Amino acid sequence: MLSYSVPSGMTRRHFMRHMAGASALTGSALAMGHTLRTHADELTRNRKSAILLWMGGGPSTMDIWDLKPGHRNGGEFRPISTSGDVQICELMPKMARHMDKMAIVRSMSTREADHDRGRYYLHTGYVPNPNIEYPSYGSVIAHELAGQRPELEIPPFVAVGGDSVGPGFLGMAWAPFSVSSNGQVRNLDLNMDVNRLTARKMALMQLENQYLQNENRGIAVKEHLDVIDKTFKLMTSPQMSAFKIADEPTAVREKYGDNGFGNGCLMARRLVETGVPFVEVTLDGWDTHANNHQGIFPTLRDKLPEMDQAMGALVEDLDERGLLQDTVIIWMGEFSRTPNINGGAGRDHWARSWSTVVGGGGINGGIAVGKTSADGTTVETEPYSSEDLMASVCHALGISLETTFTSRDGRPMKIANSGRLIKDLFA
Repeated sequence: MLSYSVPSGMTRRHFMRHMAGASALTGSALAMGHTLRTHADELTRNRKSAILLWMGGGPSTMDIWDLKPGHRNGGEFRPISTSGDVQICELMPKMARHMDKMAIVRSMSTREADHDRGRYYLHTGYVPNPNIEYPSYGSVIAHELAGQRPELEIPPFVAVGGDSVGPGFLGMAWAPFSVSSNGQVRNLDLNMDVNRLTARKMALMQLENQYLQNENRGIAVKEHLDVIDKTFKLMTSPQMSAFKIADEPTAVREKYGDNGFGNGCLMARRLVETGVPFVEVTLDGWDTHANNHQGIFPTLRDKLPEMDQAMGALVEDLDERGLLQDTVIIWMGEFSRTPNINGGAGRDHWARSWSTVVGGGGINGGIAVGKTSADGTTVETEPYSSEDLMASVCHALGISLETTFTSRDGRPMKIANSGRLIKDLFA
């Protein structure tokens, strides 16, 4: 079973900081104006979730979702028909069976063609600014939905197989909880025997209680004890079983694919079933300038079947379990690749005209929104930005586009950076 080495940021210290932020959730949720609602339609809204399939490196969407057969820019692959009114790459037969549930936005035109800047922009709807850190999709959606799920005991934003962009000015309570694709957190044993864990907690509590007698230290110790208590509840929560994909039948695991991305997509389904509002699953390796002289097309012949199997299984599984109507799936990278093929048989960075894929949550399936030119170099219809895509996802989740946050320096920040709704997704 493949696993991902969790970034050094998710150490024991990071975990404790995360839980320190989470310990303030109950009170801060009310302070931020989050209230529990009891109407049936509100309860339905509160169960909505999102899964972001993040393709790190910039996948060539002209070879995946918007093929140009017959043009010299078109590359080696043929388009195939699908269950929707769209064609996609021949290497994705499993997704072809489920495209009636997904929509391709083929008129993305974004601002950043640098990896780090593009990653930040596509995750937040904002270009990088040295004076302010903006919250990512996961943090925003967790912030808006988690306070309405008092039964949730595990983090509301989980990043699987890679780290994500952080919570920005929303604070550590909304940071991504990073795990490997086999459910492990670095330096934290989630499988520790409960009795052993309880004994360690009691020993630590005895030491901490000695400090409670000191008036100068009492407040800090109480806060620390609160974090310990929250951590203990997390590690002993039955909901932590959502990370244990080994509990799934062998046939289900094989359906997703016995690899990091397959395991991550299966875990995402389990987490959404448990009530986690936002899960991000990473599949890296799309930076195909020339790929060590191999070229883009051999690379895609390896990667696309892996992606197709896991993504197809996820869409099918969510649909069969009745979860797709309340779960938005977003597929994207930081940008695409150049329509023209370079001298190294690869494609370079390209943000001017490309595709993303969304579905579930009431989004119209089986359609392509927008159109690019025959050579793939320009958008011929209304272009859409990262802000527009984020606004559309929030709308599908029942989050008001009038929502406004206040940054730490007092600036009002409208959700999704005032992005426009992509109306064809909901017509």
